[in-house]
Amino acid sequence: MSKASGPDDGLDLGLVVAGYGRHYVVETPEGRRLICHPRGKKSDCVVGDRVRWQSAGDEGVIEHVEARRNLLFRQDEWRTKAFASNLDLILVVVASEPMFSESQLARALIAAESAGIASSVLLNKADLPQIAQARERLQPYVAMGYPVIEVALKARREDAMATLRPLLAGKATLVLGPSGAGKSTLINLLAPDARAQVGEISQALNTGRHTTTATQWYWTDAERSTALIDSPGFQEFGLRQIEPKALPGLMPDLRQHTPECRFYNCTHLHEPGCGVRAALARGEISESRLRIYGEILDELTQTRW
Repeated sequence: MSKASGPDDGLDLGLVVAGYGRHYVVETPEGRRLICHPRGKKSDCVVGDRVRWQSAGDEGVIEHVEARRNLLFRQDEWRTKAFASNLDLILVVVASEPMFSESQLARALIAAESAGIASSVLLNKADLPQIAQARERLQPYVAMGYPVIEVALKARREDAMATLRPLLAGKATLVLGPSGAGKSTLINLLAPDARAQVGEISQALNTGRHTTTATQWYWTDAERSTALIDSPGFQEFGLRQIEPKALPGLMPDLRQHTPECRFYNCTHLHEPGCGVRAALARGEISESRLRIYGEILDELTQTRW
């Protein structure tokens, strides 16, 4: 079994591929999976973490979480919580039908910007007549420089796989998307043994509970060089960890024009001499983007006392 080096020399290295409360599934460099528990009461591991652990009978104890390259958050009604780390790409899956929520898309991209993770948009169901409207709605994001990849995961399966494989190769990609957009279809196409990997986790946990509602890491290749991370609850994507004043800097279209503002602390809502609102008047920022900015800013302001 591979060993770590450094101050914790003698501890095994592992990758967290699933987590359920204080139960974590850790994969060894050889591909074996086992249940591990964190040392002490604090439980701060997330899927994607590299950890150092040691055996404790048939299970293991996590002694240390290696430094993370990045960390992504989500939230429910009560709290913001980290849920994935060490990602190379966030792939937001939307579709021409049902029509996607631009607010959800914007929030995912803002979270990616905040974490310093590259992001792309996958527009599915490109074979449907509604694709023209979807393209129009995504035009501001194309103009901002976000890659938008069109596929038809069911109607043109082989073409979709040929497009996606080079994009995802060698990366750990978090796949996000609302119900009906095609996220599950994508994962089943590219990780055909995903069900087996979930079964492996269920067996390790000795239970089938929660295995379809928690964040999961799937390998797409036998070499275990390319991974898809599936996390449910797109509508729960969290931004409360972001400071309100940092929000415009995480929206590329607004960020481009904030230097033109007369006041350094401009909120871009009502101040005179606002570069962002001037860009809106010139058609360089869409009304929907400024509306989404205002909604999120209000939420972030309301959550701080």
